[in-house]
Amino acid sequence: MAHHGQQKSSRLLLNALTALAGLATLAVATTALAGPSHPPPPRLPAEGQTEGRPAAQAAHQRTQAVLNEIVARGTPGVIAQVRDRHGVWDARAGVRRLGSERPRSTHERFRIASVTKTFTATVLLKLEAEGKLSLDDSVAEWLPGVVHGKGYRPRHITVRHLLNHTSGIFDYNMDAGFRAKYAGDEFDRNRHVRWSPEDLVDIALAHPPNFQPEQGSRPGRPGRWDYSDTNYVLAGMVVEKATGRGYAHEVERLVIRPLGLRGTSVPGASPRLPSPHARHYSTLFEDGPGAKVRDVTEFSPTVAFSAGQMISTVGDVNTFLSGLLAGELLPPAQQRQLLDAVPVDGDKGHGGPQDVYGLGIRHFKLAEGCWAWGHGGMIPGSATRTLASADGRQVMTMNRNGDWGEQRLEDAAVATRFCRSAP
Repeated sequence: MAHHGQQKSSRLLLNALTALAGLATLAVATTALAGPSHPPPPRLPAEGQTEGRPAAQAAHQRTQAVLNEIVARGTPGVIAQVRDRHGVWDARAGVRRLGSERPRSTHERFRIASVTKTFTATVLLKLEAEGKLSLDDSVAEWLPGVVHGKGYRPRHITVRHLLNHTSGIFDYNMDAGFRAKYAGDEFDRNRHVRWSPEDLVDIALAHPPNFQPEQGSRPGRPGRWDYSDTNYVLAGMVVEKATGRGYAHEVERLVIRPLGLRGTSVPGASPRLPSPHARHYSTLFEDGPGAKVRDVTEFSPTVAFSAGQMISTVGDVNTFLSGLLAGELLPPAQQRQLLDAVPVDGDKGHGGPQDVYGLGIRHFKLAEGCWAWGHGGMIPGSATRTLASADGRQVMTMNRNGDWGEQRLEDAAVATRFCRSAP
C-alpha cells in the first residue's frame, strides 16, 4: 500500500500514496493537518541539537516551529533529520505512542512507503550498468504473459516507462474492491493477507490502460503521465527475472550493503517493524474530526512489494539520497538517465503539477525558483518525505506516524530548508 494524490483523507491508504501535495502554499499560519481530534502531545526540544551559525540556528527554529505545528494539528509525532554544510541536525515533536509521553526519536525505524521506489529504480539502473538488462527492454521480454488484456501492449512498454510512470498501466491501489479491504474495520480482517506480485498486477489489469506508452510524457515534451504502483511492482518482478534472485537480495547487494545502511531492511512477508519504532496510526479512509484512529503498526508489506515495502530511518534515507545525487551509486550514463525527468500530468504522486519525474525520483517545485530532488511516500500509519539539493550536499528526511490530513505543513517544513523565502 502506498498512498496517492494530495492526501485528502478520502484517499489515504494504500501504496505509494503520493500525498505530499499542495506545494503552492507554504504559509504556516493558514495551513492545517485536518484529522481526528485528541489532546496534542507535548512539544519537545529538538533531539541532539548542536551549536551552529546564526543562520543555521534560525533555520532550525523555523523547521522546529513547523514540526510543532504539525503535532498541534493532530499528528501523533514527527521526526526529521537535516544534513548540510553545518553538520547534522535532528528534530522531533510529539510522541511515539498515543496515551504516553514518550517522545519520538530519530533512531526509530519506520515504513518508508513509496520512497522504496527510489531504491527500486537505483537497483535497475545498477543492473543495467552490470549489463544484465537495458531500460529500453520491453516488459514482454522479461515478463512474458504477465501484462495482458484490455488494450495492453506489453511489447511497447519498456522498463523505462515503468520507472518514470509513462506506461499507462492502471494503478492497483485505485481499484475500489482492493481499497475496501483496507478501509475501517476491514483492515483488521485483511492486515495479514499475503499478496503475490502477480496478484497485485492482476488487480490492475482488470482495468483498461489509462493511456498507451507512446502518449506518455517525454523529457521536455509534456504528455500523459500517471503515478502507478503497478509500475513498480512490475519493476521488482523484472529485477527478480533478470537476476534469478529475490528483490530483497538485490536491494541489499546493490544499495544497503554498499552504503552501510544498518537501519534499512526489506521485510518481505514479515508484518513487524524492527525496534526501535513508534506505533503507526491511521484513520483508514474515514474523514472528519470524529474519525477513529487505529493502530496499524503491523500488517503484511506484501501489499506493496517493490513499490513501497521498505523500512528505514531518517539517517539511512539521508545517506542513500545524498549518495545517489552525489553520483556515488551509479556510473555517469545511468546517473544521467536517473535525472532525465519528464513533466508530470496532474498532482498525483506526492507533489505538484509543475514537478518533473525522473526514474524513481521527483524534482519538486517547492516555490518559485526553489526546487529539490527526492520522493514522498505514505503507507498506513506512516508518511515520509525526503528531499535533497542537486549535488546531494543538503538533504532532509522527515516522518510522521499518522497518515491523515493535508500536506501543506509538511511542505512548509521542507521549504524552511530549501527555500530562502520560506517563513
